[in-house]
Amino acid sequence: MDSETPYTSLAPPVFDGDNYHIWAARMEAHLEANDLWEAVEEDYEVLPLPANPTMAQIKNHKERKTRKSKARATLFAAVSQDIFTRIMTIKSAFEVWNFLKDEYEGDEQIKGMQVLNLVREFEMQKMKESETIKEYANKLLSIANKVRLLGVEFSDSRIVQKILVTVPEKFEASLTSLENTKDLSKITLAELVSAMQAQEQNEG
Repeated sequence: MDSETPYTSLAPPVFDGDNYHIWAARMEAHLEANDLWEAVEEDYEVLPLPANPTMAQIKNHKERKTRKSKARATLFAAVSQDIFTRIMTIKSAFEVWNFLKDEYEGDEQIKGMQVLNLVREFEMQKMKESETIKEYANKLLSIANKVRLLGVEFSDSRIVQKILVTVPEKFEASLTSLENTKDLSKITLAELVSAMQAQEQNEG
């Protein structure tokens, strides 16, 4: 048996209408690895064979034709049933790809606006005197997770920095002792919250 597993045995990522740009990047890599991307990108024509074709011409003709139909079949396999019903009559992989791009990339602009609004909301947060550090950290984490769900990276270190600069003065003592014992640029969110919770409990 051939020891090398053909790459095609890996299933393509399935697109269900969400996170188009992530799916498109993964799908392009998948098609490239299977030598099918050219058929999606270029929409080349497979010309009819000449009257007395050589073996090389026959082989080339067959390969180009097969690549186009494999690319289309791969795209069909890489979408949910709902989306498949909308593209099943499209004849070429190139047209399928462009249809999906036109249809779903527009949503990316809306997502971009949502991300901006969430980041703005995050930046405007300040810890209230009535809040516990856990409540405040959870509120920030919840906004960060919404950004992440939209496919945009948002690191925990941003939340840590936000807490460090927006907590009330009563936490000065915690921050000073943390600075003396840890590198605040490397502290995790969990470490920061538990150090501050310890101070809250001492006071409470």
